Amino acid sequence: MGKDTIADILTSIRNADMNRKGTVRIACTNIIESIVKILRREGFIENVRKHQEREKSFLVLTLRHRRNRKGPSRKILNLKRVSRPGLRIYSHYQGIPRVLGGMGIVILSTSRGIMTDREARREKMGGEILCYIW
Repeated sequence: MGKDTIADILTSIRNADMNRKGTVRIACTNIIESIVKILRREGFIENVRKHQEREKSFLVLTLRHRRNRKGPSRKILNLKRVSRPGLRIYSHYQGIPRVLGGMGIVILSTSRGIMTDREARREKMGGEILCYIW
């Protein structure tokens, strides 16, 4: 894993989805746990388990859309990292973009924690745009 842990987990989930893997194992940090909770609540992930080996903890994610998908490979889950360590992207609550006209979600890091675009607009909070998911 590199220095950008959010990009690493998004890439792991994207690769597992493209290769039709049912589960993904990722390293566990506080920010990763918050993002995974949002993904589970929004229905992109079916199940989350915390797994510990020796002194390291991992999250084992069970991806959705695995059971009935046959035929040619097509992307179901799209993830895009927006803000990165070299270029941070911030937005006030009125300027938060809508992904697919509101069908996707934007995950933001605000002063009240990590939340989706809908929650941020409702609480009138801006922050750093972490990623888009649709």
